[in-house]
Amino acid sequence: MSRIGNRVLTIPEGVEVKLEGNNVTCSGPKGTLSFEFKNKSVNVEVKDGTVVVTRVNDLKTSKQLHGTTNAMINNMLIGVSEGYKKELEINGVGYRFQLQGGKIVVSAGYSHPVNVDIPEGIKVEMPEKSQTELILSSNDKQALGEFAANIRKIRKPEPYKGKGIKYKDEHIRRKEGKKAA
Repeated sequence: MSRIGNRVLTIPEGVEVKLEGNNVTCSGPKGTLSFEFKNKSVNVEVKDGTVVVTRVNDLKTSKQLHGTTNAMINNMLIGVSEGYKKELEINGVGYRFQLQGGKIVVSAGYSHPVNVDIPEGIKVEMPEKSQTELILSSNDKQALGEFAANIRKIRKPEPYKGKGIKYKDEHIRRKEGKKAA
């Protein structure tokens, strides 16, 4: 039994949900998102300001897609109404972020700066007077998470000195290191 799949999703104010065949489209103040679900395994109904996802049969794949489809539609509803935000910070001597046009230039201890193109639909901000923090926001949760992970992958935080790129709320378990004999 999928507990996530059995959730009844309420549509927030200002958000419009359209169902055309096996394609769900959500549009709201933050933009428009669409998702195509497997028509043979899952049924989606939009009625009375709610979205209900039901599965056709009790096959394993239907049960898996039941929860996944419900979660994807829920993420779209939150994305077009409130949006998503990820915050990154960089620690290390000389490590910093810079915004140059449609690119982020990351200085992370390499012999060269790393240029990262900002994908369409993702907004990048830097707090004033801080080159060590980056705020990413978007209405698409998957694209935002992937972009943040790609930036973090440039220089993952290491456990001895804590240098590297990490999420703002991430805790890095520190190690003690070698001791002098």
